[in-house]
Amino acid sequence: MPRSRSNPPAERRLAAEKRGHRGERLATLFLQAKLYRLRQTRFRTPVGEIDIIAEKHGTIVFIEVKSRSRRADEATALGAVNQARIARAAQYWLTRHPSESGKDMRFDVIFLAPGRWPRHLINAFSAV
Repeated sequence: MPRSRSNPPAERRLAAEKRGHRGERLATLFLQAKLYRLRQTRFRTPVGEIDIIAEKHGTIVFIEVKSRSRRADEATALGAVNQARIARAAQYWLTRHPSESGKDMRFDVIFLAPGRWPRHLINAFSAV
């Protein structure tokens, strides 16, 4: 019997994770070019993960990076953003950095698609 050419789930998951890491690195370069100061990447908490935490003009920005195979998938990707999880993780970050709690904050999303410039959706959602 011939072997199936499809990848096992573990391999697909690993490949997706690698693509995600590449996307996050590209997003950090994009943000640095826009003069954002990177504070932290891949911040993991017991309540969720934030891809990028940056600062610009005194505003702390919590950024979700979404990579898609086509730009047309952005609306679906935005719907897939777990806003409550990101807001909880942001609260957790703020408890760990109390000196930052007086600053403005916002939630952005960066969309990545092959062959396209990153699209930065500023203030994509508010904390729920």
